[in-house]
Amino acid sequence: MNYKVKTAVSAAALMLAAGAASAQELKFMCFSDGDDCAVIDGLLDGFEAENEGITVVMDKVPYQAILDSLPVQLAAGTGPDIAVVTDLGGLNEYYLDLSPYVDRPYWENSFGDILNWYRAGAQDDGIYGLHWQLTVTGPYINKTLFDQAGVAVPAEDASWDDWAAAAREVAEKTGTTFPMAMDRSGHRIAGPAISYGAKYFDDAGEPILVDDGFKGFVEKFVGWHEDGTMAKDVWAGRGGNSYQDASAEFINGELVYYFAGSWKVSQFDSEIGDLFDWQVVGSPCGEGGCTGMPGGSGVVGFKQTKHPEAVAKLIDYLAREEVYAQMSARTNNIPAHKGVAAAGVDYADASAPAAAALNAWGAQVAKLEAPAFQYQGYKGNRAMFNITVQRVTQAIVGELTVDEAMERAKGDLAEAIAETK
Repeated sequence: MNYKVKTAVSAAALMLAAGAASAQELKFMCFSDGDDCAVIDGLLDGFEAENEGITVVMDKVPYQAILDSLPVQLAAGTGPDIAVVTDLGGLNEYYLDLSPYVDRPYWENSFGDILNWYRAGAQDDGIYGLHWQLTVTGPYINKTLFDQAGVAVPAEDASWDDWAAAAREVAEKTGTTFPMAMDRSGHRIAGPAISYGAKYFDDAGEPILVDDGFKGFVEKFVGWHEDGTMAKDVWAGRGGNSYQDASAEFINGELVYYFAGSWKVSQFDSEIGDLFDWQVVGSPCGEGGCTGMPGGSGVVGFKQTKHPEAVAKLIDYLAREEVYAQMSARTNNIPAHKGVAAAGVDYADASAPAAAALNAWGAQVAKLEAPAFQYQGYKGNRAMFNITVQRVTQAIVGELTVDEAMERAKGDLAEAIAETK
């Protein structure tokens, strides 16, 4: 090989090596009930076109993997570059701070106090996550079953007892298997407990979990499992703190009243179709209000990534008002972005039932009570959610009385706080 050929080959090799060095592959772990991950993946085509050399590999996983596997991976330093998470503050120690790479005023003006949900505490002013899916917990009903039974849908200010009575009557008259069901989740049960007067925190802002309001709802909830008002296997059919929903029962027409949340709209729209009419109704009322829980999921980067600037670029791209608006519209989600919310989302591809449901969910945001926002923003809420699920389940299956379960929950919380400190 002569000198010129050698030089040409060497130059080509150097160019290939430089290209390989500049190529950045970002691993993105995502979960969703519907096609949300596919929507995000599609929107990222625009990001990749703008940022030559950066590719995004989308890994769709079950929700349980986000709860159980992701924290283990992060602790071991083997996690993805980016993920969709729901334990917003609880995973803060692993988050990449985006603030050196993004326009802080834009983010603060667009997302406001929701940024606090991702922070470690009051002294932390980092920007860690894009809250792309604002959710509200609350109930759906099978309106067709109400019509067939000739039972009036309870009024907007109806209590939990009113709804339980109506659901039982509908189930009895139509031969429906289950009057009511609620997701097996400490987050899901929190809104009803707050409506019963639960505060979750004392006057100094310290977590308490169990008070008269919380215990009052748990007593009612356990009683409904005993008398058949609630579908027992949703809570009693699982162990530990594992999550379980009742989507299949609702979709199959076996359930009158289902307490879940706004993220189910796309799934119900696509899977129920015209089998029956379904409807979003407001959360039942009590002395603490008529509240669900705010929440949702956010896109975060992790500081273990080898490509922090690229990660920040990707998340900042999704936060652009025009991109965020598309994401909200295509996934049928309530926007957390103030500018997008103010302009209104054009759910052009949503069916009439889905559009009505989304508007109904949007109306529930104003009814959320202060303890619900405080609880959602508390970085230790995951431990409290898990304690709730474990101890309430033990009362449902008869391992403990409600009084015993509440005492155990108090002890669990004290241990969790001591370990944290």
